[in-house]
Amino acid sequence: MREYPMQKVAVVVEREAVESRWETHRWHLLGAVPDVGGEARVIHEDARCLQRLHPGFTVNLYPEEAEGYYLNVSSKVPSLFVSLRIDEATGDVYPFQATVNYNEASRWMDGGERVERAVAWPELIAWMGQWVEDNYRPEPKKRQRPKSFEGKEGTLRKAGSS
Repeated sequence: MREYPMQKVAVVVEREAVESRWETHRWHLLGAVPDVGGEARVIHEDARCLQRLHPGFTVNLYPEEAEGYYLNVSSKVPSLFVSLRIDEATGDVYPFQATVNYNEASRWMDGGERVERAVAWPELIAWMGQWVEDNYRPEPKKRQRPKSFEGKEGTLRKAGSS
């Protein structure tokens, strides 16, 4: 299928110190921004937290996934979904993949991935919204008869019969 224009994004993860007897710190997705290029790098570090910028993620839109983009852009808070993984050698968290497809993010979670969301910025929302407007047509809803109108044989009851 034809691939639609892509957006390049950068992801920011944060490690913050916590006071707990089970862990010394906690990692989470801090946010996402338009791609700034370059290599992954530390953008802030102090005694309480460390923030790393990971550029170079590509977000594509595909016609067969249109419903997932529609669900995202029509939500109260359109988002970029990021799969986070743990580096086994260092214990650090790093972003593995990113998408604006609500359904794809759900499939990742169903597969055991750790997925967090970052609020999308206005230009990303507009790009996704325009694509959805141009390419998505929801399936017409089909009315189904309630099962209570069917008898034990699965056939519809006739009026006046029991």
